[in-house]
Formats: sequence, C-alpha cells, structure tokens
Amino acid sequence: MSTDGRLLKGEQTRNVILCRAADIASAEGLEGLSIGRLATELRISKSGVFTHFGSKEELQLATVRKAAGVFREHVVEPALAVPAGLGRVRALLDAWRLYQREPVFPGGCFFHSTMAEFDARPGRVRDAIAASQRDWRAFLERCLREARDGGEIEASADVPQLAFELDALCRTGAAHALLHDDPAFFDRATRAVNARLAAATRPEGA
Repeated sequence: MSTDGRLLKGEQTRNVILCRAADIASAEGLEGLSIGRLATELRISKSGVFTHFGSKEELQLATVRKAAGVFREHVVEPALAVPAGLGRVRALLDAWRLYQREPVFPGGCFFHSTMAEFDARPGRVRDAIAASQRDWRAFLERCLREARDGGEIEASADVPQLAFELDALCRTGAAHALLHDDPAFFDRATRAVNARLAAATRPEGA
C-alpha cells in the first residue's frame, strides 16, 4: 500500500472512531468514552485506537471537534446557503431544530449533554466545549445583526439578548422533548421562537 493509501485508511479509521465516540458521548457523556470500549465495539485493536489519540483526554477533545463539525454541517452550512437577513435567521433556527428533532445524535444534542457534564469542571475539555458554544452564539448574533442592519429587525433590538432568548427557547424545547419523550415540546419551542422573532421584526413599510 502506498503512503497516501495508508494515510487515507488512517483518516477513515479515525473518522469511524470519532463518529461512534460522538454517538456514545451524546447519550452517556464524554466520561463514557474509553479506548478499550471503542476498540471492542468497532473491532479495532486497542493499540490501533491509542495510536490515533494517545489518551482519554485527547479522545474527548477530538470528539468535541468532531461533534462541532457535524453541527456545522447540519445547522450552519444550510443557513449560509440562504441570503443574509431574516430568511437566514429562520433557516438557521429551522436547521437547528431539525438537528435536535431527528436527532442527528442518538442522545439528542451532543452539546446539551456535554455542557451539563463539564460546566463545573475546569480544564481543556470544558474549554473546547465552551469555545464551540461561543462560536455558535457569535454566528447566531451575526445572522441577527445582518437582519437588523438590513432593516428587517427593529433597529433598537438588543442582538445579544435576542440571540440568548432564541437559543434558550430552542434548547429548552429539545431538552424537555428528550426527557419526556414528547415531541410536542419541539412545537411549543417553535411557537415561542416565532413569537419572539415576530416581536422583534420591523413591520413592512415602517
């Protein structure tokens, strides 16, 4: 096998490991991960898994990065395909709710699970989770700011506050839907989000 072929196989194996790791972490938390467990489930040698990550913490960090990439693929990229403005804001929130509702991860939103697990545990893993959430809030605020600058949202709108409220509504709906196994909570969250956006939207011709 050529060097390029070995590298490709190595990347494919790494991706398979991280996909399974993200699925496990979404339901059981990042502490549920272990090199031995992944090796057994995926029928890979422990040394093969260890070669890719070297330690549990590095495995956890790589899993957070993988989950962030999945989130971008399912939520951020569809929104970027829509022109900037209120349409993009709605597309972003719709894609996020779909990501939660399908769900993309078996345990629901990966970050809902891991944020609760690491919010009071200082260290590199918490820093990585926090950074992913700062990036998310910054993008949501950017989309709202574009809509405000385009005259679709009231000029007086407090963008960080509006982003916080929309984020909280979507997270709460998804958390309750998962906990109670009741998709009606997704619908409640959707109605609340639509009402909040309507309150901030500038009337046509105003």
